[in-house]
Amino acid sequence: MSDLPMRTAGVDLAAENKGTALALIAWTPERARLEQLTLNVDDAEITDAAAGVAKIGIDCAFGWPDEFVAFIADHANLAQPQVPDGRMAWRRTLAFRETDRHVREKIGRWPLSVSTDRIGLTAMRCAGLLGRLAASGLVVNRSGRDGVVVEVYPGATLRLWQWEIRGYRTDPQVRRSLVRRMQRDAPWFDLGEHAELMVESTDAFDAVVAALAARAAAVGRYEPPPSKHQERAEREGWIVLPSCALGALLSPPHASERPLSYTVT
Repeated sequence: MSDLPMRTAGVDLAAENKGTALALIAWTPERARLEQLTLNVDDAEITDAAAGVAKIGIDCAFGWPDEFVAFIADHANLAQPQVPDGRMAWRRTLAFRETDRHVREKIGRWPLSVSTDRIGLTAMRCAGLLGRLAASGLVVNRSGRDGVVVEVYPGATLRLWQWEIRGYRTDPQVRRSLVRRMQRDAPWFDLGEHAELMVESTDAFDAVVAALAARAAAVGRYEPPPSKHQERAEREGWIVLPSCALGALLSPPHASERPLSYTVT
């Protein structure tokens, strides 16, 4: 058996290299250490990192809703869509993926829509990145069931952990309090020289949370897509939501462990 530590990576992806951050965490049975935290990362750096980890969590939608893809194809072919009664409900099938509906059930909030919000620009980059990862020889399964790549959502992860995150993306002092919370909840997690960068940069902070969510996927502490949604998840993507608190990520799951639940207030 190898004595090498497990490694997970996290990427806070932006439409350009600027705003993209990469985190790398090494895990042993006793400790975890933040080995690398880098800003302004390009696709080649992400591909290199993915080759050396058990899981890499990317904060970006991996695909578009099936209904949206069909709608755009029909529109391009000059077909007239049949809009059912309840037009807003129908439009939401175009705007949100099955995994987005799952996240809303868990945390009481809709993720941003890959079809209608500006994150679509980042998703275009992500589609190319996933192709590059596959071309490098890595297994890419958008549902996260197989392969090295998983879709993550740091904001939802933090809400499932019941952390107070209001304003964390814009206020460094909120991020400072969250870094302190991270150190309290996971005293085994050594942030090394990178703690201050997590305070200074939202992108860096989210990349670390993405790498922690990737660890949840690597050790099976998350809810995979239900079998009835598996094929859809392989096209649309599936967001990994950790099923345990941060402090439990170091140890293997127990059969009696109950998944996290989020109280909507």
